[in-house]
Amino acid sequence: MQLGTRWATGSEAPASVPAALRPAIAEVESRGATGHWTLTWLEGRAIAELDAGWEVMQSATGEVIARPFED
Repeated sequence: MQLGTRWATGSEAPASVPAALRPAIAEVESRGATGHWTLTWLEGRAIAELDAGWEVMQSATGEVIARPFED
């Protein structure tokens, strides 16, 4: 895993956040979720995790998924 970057909800995502994830991140934030996002990379795919309990990721097929954390 490669550590990416961290940013606060409501602020512009860093340039390193893939364009494909940005609409889903905005959708999660529009639901009222607040906190800080952390961008990491796993097997070459970006994962944005919100400390309020959400993750936004791109699957191996390119589908963008936004979902609550699985415990």
